[in-house]
Amino acid sequence: MTASDQKRALLIAGPTASGKSALALEKAAALGGVIINADALQVYQPLRILTARPTAEEEARAPHRLYGHVRAEQPYSVALWLAEARREMEAAWGQGLLPIVTGGTGLYFRALEQGLAPVPHIPEEVRTRWRSFDGDLHAELARRDPVLAAKLLPGDRQRLARALEVIEATGRSLLDWQREGQDLAPLSGVTVERIFLDVPREELHARAEARFDRMLEAGALDEARALRHLDPMLPAMKAIGLPELIAHLEGALTLAEAASRARAATRQYIKRQLTWWRGQLPHWR
Repeated sequence: MTASDQKRALLIAGPTASGKSALALEKAAALGGVIINADALQVYQPLRILTARPTAEEEARAPHRLYGHVRAEQPYSVALWLAEARREMEAAWGQGLLPIVTGGTGLYFRALEQGLAPVPHIPEEVRTRWRSFDGDLHAELARRDPVLAAKLLPGDRQRLARALEVIEATGRSLLDWQREGQDLAPLSGVTVERIFLDVPREELHARAEARFDRMLEAGALDEARALRHLDPMLPAMKAIGLPELIAHLEGALTLAEAASRARAATRQYIKRQLTWWRGQLPHWR
């Protein structure tokens, strides 16, 4: 890339098994790119097979960043990922390369484009009061912040409570904080191309089920065995197929039952991904 177009980025998103990694490799070869992971589970080092992380051969074909660099028991968050992704994009631009951010975690992409609102710490008593409030949250917010209230549904109690706790604790609308975060977003001022892989759902299901069978052949049970001692509430332990395979290893399910449940969980996950994307990032096409 030339100096005049240094600040460009390509974002490739889509549901699981849609072919994101293959497309990212193709684009990296054609455009001179660095592939940056935007999948919340592919960051975990022990989960190469169960998260369908790029293989060593694929990683050798193009630079890959933020894959398998976090221990399964290590805390990780959107904020940590965003800081690391910003660093990797800046490094790519500094080398004259195109950052190609790819994955299926919508929250990561939203943070890239919109930033994270730098809201100060909310006192616990304020948070508790609004989250346990049994009255009309929408009416309460309309009195304090009518502009934000007009944007929220009366039944969306989680977002209403968040808006109320922020304005009470900080004296500022959550919209103000969000605008401030957007100004600091890593992609602010960057020319962005977005690709969302929209594959027919039946085909996605078939691909995902076939991929799970390949995972079993490649050693997914060994990955599960190595992690079965960890706290099941850790984020890494939510990888699709992992709870089911651990249940099999502990004698609660046959392997066939575990595989069947993992396939069902994958279908449900695909549905959630598509629903989230339509609702949260409608400007993607």
